[in-house]
Amino acid sequence: MTAILFYDVVTAVHVLGVVVAFGITFAYPLLLRWVKGRHPHAMPALHGAQDMLGKRIITPGMVVVLVAGIYLASDRDLWDRVWVSVPMVILIVLFGLGGAFFAPQERKLAELSQRDLASGSEPGTVRFSAEYEALYQRVYTVGLVAAGLVAVAVFFMVAKPGGYA
Repeated sequence: MTAILFYDVVTAVHVLGVVVAFGITFAYPLLLRWVKGRHPHAMPALHGAQDMLGKRIITPGMVVVLVAGIYLASDRDLWDRVWVSVPMVILIVLFGLGGAFFAPQERKLAELSQRDLASGSEPGTVRFSAEYEALYQRVYTVGLVAAGLVAVAVFFMVAKPGGYA
C-alpha cells in the first residue's frame, strides 16, 4: 500500500488553485469577442462578472497557489530552482495586474458599456464609444499577455528546466 504524503496533498491543492484561478482567464478572449459580436447588450453584465470573478475566484485561487507554493518550495528547499523562482515572479506580476489593472479597468468597461448602451443607438444596432473600444482592446491585449505568463509558469513548473535536484 502506498502512503499519501501531506506534500502530495499540498501539490494537488496547488495545481487545483492554478486551475481555479486561471482556467476562466483562458476562456475570456473567446467569450468577450463572441458576446460583443452576438449579444452586445450583455457587455455590462459580462464586464461586471469579470470583476466579480476576479474578487471571488481568481484572487482567492492565486492566494491558494501562493501559500501552497511557498510550502512546497520551503519543505523541499527548492527556492534556488529557476522553475520555482520564475513562476513565483510571474505570480507576483499577476497579483499586481489583477489589483492595479484588471479590477479597475473591468469596472470601467462595465460603466462605459452601460453608458454607451443607455445613450441609444439606431434601432437594432449597438455602437460603443471610442473610449470603450480603446479600453476594451487594452484589457483584451493585457489579458492575452497574462494568459501567456500563466502558460510560461505552467511550463516551468512541469518541465522543471535545470532539474529537480
